[in-house]
Amino acid sequence: MIAELITTARQAADAAMASEFDAQQCLSARDDMDLFGLRAMARVLRDALPEGAMLDADQIADRLCAAPRHRWLLRRWLTELTEHGWLDHAADGYRSLRERSTPIRGDLAQVCADLGFSPELARFFERANRQLPQLLADRTLAQELLFPNGDFLTAEAAYRDNPVNRYLNAAAREITAWAVRQLAGERNTVAILELGAGVGGTTADVVAALEDSPVDYHFTDLSNFFLTAARDRFAAYPWMRYSIVDLNTDLPQQPRYDIVLAANVLHNAHHSARTLRQLRDLLNPGGFLIFIESCREHCQLLTSMHFLMSARPGANLPGRTDVRAETDRIFLREHEWVDQLTTADLPPLLVLPDPHHPLAVHGQRVFAARRPATEP
Repeated sequence: MIAELITTARQAADAAMASEFDAQQCLSARDDMDLFGLRAMARVLRDALPEGAMLDADQIADRLCAAPRHRWLLRRWLTELTEHGWLDHAADGYRSLRERSTPIRGDLAQVCADLGFSPELARFFERANRQLPQLLADRTLAQELLFPNGDFLTAEAAYRDNPVNRYLNAAAREITAWAVRQLAGERNTVAILELGAGVGGTTADVVAALEDSPVDYHFTDLSNFFLTAARDRFAAYPWMRYSIVDLNTDLPQQPRYDIVLAANVLHNAHHSARTLRQLRDLLNPGGFLIFIESCREHCQLLTSMHFLMSARPGANLPGRTDVRAETDRIFLREHEWVDQLTTADLPPLLVLPDPHHPLAVHGQRVFAARRPATEP
């Protein structure tokens, strides 16, 4: 049965990739994208780290007027620049900033084109890199750049309209449809909860596959901005309902579900292990958890999308007390998710793409796990 699921999900995901996808070009372009991110970090740091100076992370943050809620991100830049050889780090601080590598491609537009990303996404990255000092100081919000005038076009390009997300969303669609088929014979209605559904990039693929299925689909997010847009977008599906749910506070109060779907949201858990245990308790026996997550950080995203992940003023950054503690990492690695799922008694069924798949370099994965149908 599980072998059927894995085969079906793999085939659907591969079919969703663009036929002209070039694995070697993708790898080269991904390296270039990281270099553009490193360049953007270095440009900002040059003003705060003059030649010959030795400064610690707090001193650099003060010189850049970095907002307290974004200082974790500045520390991630320092780590990435050090690991890539662009910056020297000693016990008393950082010094000797230099550029070690040059991108093959001349601009981010070409990088994104070779990755199969849209021009809108390239323009977003370019705007973020240009406005990096303002973003770091909280004088500009990343939301303003990602949703200009409330437009979803750039966000759709990031979360749906590219080979990586087409692959992941197709896999999530097939896994969800397969899970519904497994459960439909035992229940009159299969109850589905989607957490952090956002712009509905994954939702659109999943619900299209459930059109004739006996489901009750609960679309949730933290923002009415997304709920209002989703009500219009998915008005053709009368079995969908909408509400605000915070995965860090509201899970214990939720009713039981048969399937929980979460695309690019579980990394926001304050404590990932605790949240997985709560999700297990939320599932009916035999229920499925299906989620998409990034398992590595890319330098260009550290200068753009990651500003969206900073906690609100006065709130705590996710992961301060779990496996990510003292790393400033937002994303868990693949093996950490597998370990924590196993510990939470949510046995993993599959992780895609496989390590040798051409898209594996992007670091994004779709996971499927199941609460045991019978328990001691």
